[in-house]
Amino acid sequence: MAHESHSKALPADLGAPAFVDGWKTRALAVGVVFSVIAAGLALADGSIDHVLRAWVLGMMLTFGWSVGGLALLMVQYCTGGKWGLLLRRPLEAMSRSLPVVFVYWLVVVIEMKKLYLWAQFTSVSETAAALKAGLITEIQQHCMDFKRPMLNPNAFILVGLLCFAIWGFYTWRLNSLALRRDADPQGNTPYWIKKFENISGPGIVVYSLTMTAAVIYWVMSMDPTWYSSVYGLLFLVGQGYSVLALSIIVSISLSKAEPFKTILRQTEQHDMGKLTFAFVMLNIYLAFGQFLIIWSGNLPEEIPWYLDRIRGHWGIIITLDFLFHWLIPFTLLLSRDLKRNKKRLVRVCQWMVFAKAFDLFWLIEPNFKDAARNLHFSWGILEYVAVPVAMTAFWVAFFCTRLKTRPLVQVNDPHLAEILEPEHAQA
Repeated sequence: MAHESHSKALPADLGAPAFVDGWKTRALAVGVVFSVIAAGLALADGSIDHVLRAWVLGMMLTFGWSVGGLALLMVQYCTGGKWGLLLRRPLEAMSRSLPVVFVYWLVVVIEMKKLYLWAQFTSVSETAAALKAGLITEIQQHCMDFKRPMLNPNAFILVGLLCFAIWGFYTWRLNSLALRRDADPQGNTPYWIKKFENISGPGIVVYSLTMTAAVIYWVMSMDPTWYSSVYGLLFLVGQGYSVLALSIIVSISLSKAEPFKTILRQTEQHDMGKLTFAFVMLNIYLAFGQFLIIWSGNLPEEIPWYLDRIRGHWGIIITLDFLFHWLIPFTLLLSRDLKRNKKRLVRVCQWMVFAKAFDLFWLIEPNFKDAARNLHFSWGILEYVAVPVAMTAFWVAFFCTRLKTRPLVQVNDPHLAEILEPEHAQA
């Protein structure tokens, strides 16, 4: 009780600060500029093949933020904690940016034959003819024929639509209930906690299943001969990795003005840094575990996937991926002081977003015949910079629009009084 007289007070205006409009304007400008650059590179390359591959990278990066943001929102409702008061509104805004990802996915649907080998040959007779013509290998023919009930254009579209419908439902439900909670004059905290837990608990399971189905269709099926039982989990952890990085960037940037200037304490910032560090560790654990099992097994139906990504100078990329994606953030986030320093923590999180995009490049590009075991420079490779940057910029602009639509702080949250308390010297 001794601290109550020194508690901070929330400002009257809890809306997003005016500089969020500046973020939106800059994001739109970046999107337009890099779209023009991407178009110029496509003309120089003489093909849109690399544009489409880079498009999948941009889609998966923004998909991870929208659907991963929804998942982390549900995790927060189930686990509680003061960090939820800081990240809830940004995570809700991320989830409401799902329509942008849906538009990106529609482009993939339209151009699926240029991205997926199985979409080019949709029957047994077509794969047999392709084998005779030397367009595919015998193992590719066998895998495509065996997986035909799953890997076909109709299933690709139907599964995608079903997943987006489910994610859209959970987005609508959680966001609408959040507004109703804000408007509740009684502030019935036990009721709302139970309500959100009952939705979010099963929702996390549904998310895990639908997200796994999506990444199998959208990325793993680019190589129809390969499979991994941990593939969906790798993307799940990767989404936590990138969503937390983006959330920290947003929350610290918002703390330059009210209301986050009042509620973002060093204690909660440190906690978010520690949670991010945990995802960095889990990310490398799963990735290395998959590599170790497949490499030691050395089975002819599994090992080529890694050989495509190691040989032909791809070893340089996987080495850089290890450094960028794990070693650098791991080493930096070991520091307690860094996690409590706003500027340095933002820099690390920005690096993590870049590292995630770099990792997606390593996952996507070697799936194609001209790139497997053959890392080489072309104008098309630069599309992996221009296209994802443009797509990310447009997603950020839409995210800023969503962030401005509701107050940044839930005033009837049970942790609000605690987060307004002054920090202890050794918190």
